Amino acid sequence: MIRSADTLFARLFGGALLAIILAHLLAFIWFHYYDPHRPPPPPPPHNAQDMPRGYPDKPDDDMAAEEMRRPPPPFFGIPLIPLLFQLITLVIAAWFGAKALSRPVRRISDAAERLSENLDSPPLTITGPREARQAAATFNLMQERIREQVQQRGRMLAAVSHDLRTPLARLKLRVEQIEEPKLHGQMTQDLNDMIGMLDATLTYLNEQRTSEALQYFDVQALIESLTENAQDNGDDVEASGSCRPLKSQPMALRSCLHNLIDNALRYAGHARVEIEDSSDRLLIRVVDRGPGIPEKLREAVFEPFYRVEGSRNRNSGGVGIGMTIAREAARRMGGDLRLEETPGGGLTASIDLPRI
Repeated sequence: MIRSADTLFARLFGGALLAIILAHLLAFIWFHYYDPHRPPPPPPPHNAQDMPRGYPDKPDDDMAAEEMRRPPPPFFGIPLIPLLFQLITLVIAAWFGAKALSRPVRRISDAAERLSENLDSPPLTITGPREARQAAATFNLMQERIREQVQQRGRMLAAVSHDLRTPLARLKLRVEQIEEPKLHGQMTQDLNDMIGMLDATLTYLNEQRTSEALQYFDVQALIESLTENAQDNGDDVEASGSCRPLKSQPMALRSCLHNLIDNALRYAGHARVEIEDSSDRLLIRVVDRGPGIPEKLREAVFEPFYRVEGSRNRNSGGVGIGMTIAREAARRMGGDLRLEETPGGGLTASIDLPRI
C-alpha cells in the first residue's frame, strides 16, 4: 500500500501513521494483559452459601494459580517491552522516511555534478513518486535547453569567426599596397591581432565541443614528447620527475600542457616541467622565471581574451585564450589549474589531477 502511493507525501505520511498505530496497539495490548498495577479481583464471600453460581469452590487455590500464570512484572516497574517496540518502530519509520526524502535529492545532485562536467551526460531516469518524477523531468528539460543554447552560441560564434576571415584576408592584401612604413606596420599588426583572435576563438569553441572519454594514458611520455619537440625547435624546455599512467583525457591534457608551455616560452623564453606523483593525485608544474603575474590578476587571466597590461601584453603575441583553454581542459578531467609565484620571481602553473 505504501509503495503503491504515487506521491512522496503519501508514502511518508502512510509509513509514519502505520508505525504510530502499531506502537500504540502493542502498548494497549501490553497494558491490558500484562499491567502489574491492575486491581486484584474482589475477595470471595466468607460463607460458601453466599458465593455466586459458578464461583470456584477453592478461591484461594484458583487465585494463586492465576497469579502464577501471570507473567512477572517488567524491570523496575517500567513497561520496557512496549517502550522498546515503540522506539524500534519509530526509528525504522524515521529511517525509511529519511531515505525516501534523500534518494531523489541525491539522484538530482549526482546528475547535476555529471552535467557540470559534461553537457552530454545521460539524462535522469524518470522513476519514483510523483514529485521525484516531476523533478527528474524538469532537470532533463533544463539539461536539454542548456545543451541547445551552448550549441547555438558555438555555431553562431564559429560562423561569425569563419565569415570574418574572408574580409580580413582581403584587407590584409590591400594593406600591402600602403607605401607609408609606419601606417603599414600599424595596420598589419591590427589585422594580425584580429586574425589571431578569430583563430583562438575557433580553437576555444572546438575545445568546448569536444567530449573525450577517460582512459589510462602515459602522462610522462606525453611530457617527454612535448619537451623534445620544443627542444627540436630551439626552445629552452626541460622536464624532471616521473609518474605512473593516469586515467585522463589525452587530447585535453595535451592541449593544457601545450598552452602552458607555450605561455611560459612566450613571456619568459624558457620553461621547466616538474612532475610530482602520489597515490591519489598527480601534480604537474610548469615553471618559468619571467615577469610573473600580480596576485590580484591571477584569476582574471583565466577569462577569455583577458591580457595583463605591462610586460604580458599584445606585443608578446598572445590573444588571452591559452590560459582559459588550459584550465577548462584540467577541469574536464576532474582537476584544476592554479597560478602561483615562482620562488625568486616568475610564474608557476600547477595542474592538479586526481587519480580516479
